[in-house]
Amino acid sequence: MTIKILIGDVREQLRTLAADSVHCCVTSPPYWGLRDYGVDGQIGLEATPAEFIAVMVDVFEEVRRVLRPDGTCWINMGDSYATAAGRVGNHPGGGAQGQAWRGARGSHDEKHAYGVGSRGTGTLTQPNRMPQKGLKPKDLVMMPHRLAIALQDAGWWVRQDIVWSKPNPMPESVRDRCTKSHEYIFLLSKSEKYFYDAEAIKEPAAGAVDHPRNSFGTKDYDVPGQKPQKRTARGVGFGHGTDADARQRGRVMSCGKDDGRDEQRLRTAARMGGSAGFREDPPARPDIRNKRSVWTMATHSFAEAHFATFPPELPENCIRAGCPPGGVVLDPFFGAGTTGLVADRLQRDCIGIELNPAYAEIARKRIQGESTLFAEISVAA
Repeated sequence: MTIKILIGDVREQLRTLAADSVHCCVTSPPYWGLRDYGVDGQIGLEATPAEFIAVMVDVFEEVRRVLRPDGTCWINMGDSYATAAGRVGNHPGGGAQGQAWRGARGSHDEKHAYGVGSRGTGTLTQPNRMPQKGLKPKDLVMMPHRLAIALQDAGWWVRQDIVWSKPNPMPESVRDRCTKSHEYIFLLSKSEKYFYDAEAIKEPAAGAVDHPRNSFGTKDYDVPGQKPQKRTARGVGFGHGTDADARQRGRVMSCGKDDGRDEQRLRTAARMGGSAGFREDPPARPDIRNKRSVWTMATHSFAEAHFATFPPELPENCIRAGCPPGGVVLDPFFGAGTTGLVADRLQRDCIGIELNPAYAEIARKRIQGESTLFAEISVAA
């Protein structure tokens, strides 16, 4: 597979890509107001939420151009709070407290207290952030939802908000709200109809155990806290059902007996306009179900980049569902390259765009070290 890393401004690099050439976009943009990494042209230091959203809309307008008509876009976006001084994250704000914070160094894990990844290896000195109109002390900024609504207004279909639940959230010394332990992933599409492979990301049915309706005996896991269940194939012995032989004979099975009496029940029901009372055939895999919209995944540390990254399972779900085998995945905010790494494992090509050359090199080394034997990795400015 081919992994191409483009270094430079995301909008300029996106303009070099052909229209309708990418199957799927999976990305985590920089969060607004959390860090200044000292890289010219970085996104996230805009003076107001509105300015940040305007930049994001411009970026994703180019993403929409390069997406195929049946393409999807999966965006992870974390949030932050306005504090008593009007600051956001570690941004100083105004007043006496702002003066005290100005020039202070933020924590290495600041971004992943709220989100995935970060975009630089330079300074952690925070820029000044004056109090924002409309943001009161302690307000949740609601940036993920602001972005989703803005993209919807720009013409995207917002198909779903997925909750990423983190079992290992950053601890918070708060007493007037819950500890923040989730982020959002928004599924957007370019068109009303789009590629989506629900079968590829189906999950075990919660609480599923072997029971008479599990007629295929396919259960291959046990529910936590329960003793392993005996795995048996019971045919159609529960309630009323059908089998291939009975359908060929025009007869219906009842409690495992082929005595013909249920055929009469069908005729009577048809004549009276009612129902014969049969249960519908069990699904082929009663032990699995459609993927739910809450994904529980722990954050992963990545020592070389000094921050917590995407858990690989996150882009894996997005890629399996949103990109056909052999397709092309785009990550316009490539960071440490987790999207590219997972795309290669899943036999998809990937294009990553990264502003910071140092992070592009980290991503290249990481993917090269963990990629498949025949992966082709290139870096271009």
